[in-house]
Amino acid sequence: MSDNERQEIPAQTEQPAEQPAGPQTGETAAPQAADETQGGTTMETPAVSEAAIPELVIISGMSGAGRSTAAKCLEDLGWFVVDNLPPALIPTMVELGARSQGNVARIAVVVDVRGRRFFDNLRESLADLEAKNVTRRIVFLESSDEALVRRFESVRRPHPLQGDGRIVDGIDAERELLRELRGDADLVIDTSSLNVHELRAKMDAQFAGEEEPELRATVMSFGFKYGLPVDADLVVDMRFLPNPHWVPELRPFTGLNEEVSAYVFNQPGAKEFLDRYTELLQLIAAGYRREGKRYVTIAVGCTGGKHRSVATSEKLAARLASQGVETVVVHRDMGRE
Repeated sequence: MSDNERQEIPAQTEQPAEQPAGPQTGETAAPQAADETQGGTTMETPAVSEAAIPELVIISGMSGAGRSTAAKCLEDLGWFVVDNLPPALIPTMVELGARSQGNVARIAVVVDVRGRRFFDNLRESLADLEAKNVTRRIVFLESSDEALVRRFESVRRPHPLQGDGRIVDGIDAERELLRELRGDADLVIDTSSLNVHELRAKMDAQFAGEEEPELRATVMSFGFKYGLPVDADLVVDMRFLPNPHWVPELRPFTGLNEEVSAYVFNQPGAKEFLDRYTELLQLIAAGYRREGKRYVTIAVGCTGGKHRSVATSEKLAARLASQGVETVVVHRDMGRE
């Protein structure tokens, strides 16, 4: 297909040269050459350097085999992930990524092939990408019939292709539809006996490279009297320290104020707690990475979420950032009083 295109394009661009605009051929030659260049650019791929073309991974496979988990893993590794993109739009997605000036360098597309027409569109898109020299990998997630039936029954959902039949009928139909794509896959992962963490570990091994997966932390101060944050992974209680609220000259300020922070960390045990808890977080972070957890929310609380928790959150976030952890600080209840 690529050879035919190379043969057809020169034939189309030479035709204008056989139809001179007038007797002054010397004057018309230059404009014709410019038109030929523009025509060739229009017919071929956009003028984008090969270095700007994003890396592409297509995730497909059996429904219930873990496509969403695999996609989430790539998203945590910094990939731009598009779920359930129609196959015909994959080349357009790659073109948009190439125009992003390097901002979208890696794209993962989850393809849910549920019909013959969608599958045909996918084959056409793959051929188009190959003609444009786009490097792409296909990850196919496989699982046994028994495991798939068990998973669909556990969530009490029908298989998308079973129609009025049984779950196994839908699985058989999908397996037959995807047989050719499975044969073209660059990586096949059988998830029959894998849990979520084990699948993430396999994806990390393939796509994380030699770099250790990144851990991102949100350090959130809060007031216990307003309730615990529902998304907290770890909770720290700073109410073992004296409350600056009862110091009249400090009451109007918050933990962002230098005087308040100095007051908090001059209390017995405050600095030692910060040191010990930072060491503990290093141990926990290593375990999170092994288990495939990429995000952690550390909730630091005091009575009102204004003084002790705010000062401690700022110090703790600075410690984490100095250790290479991407950290965001949020003061949930500061200013509510």
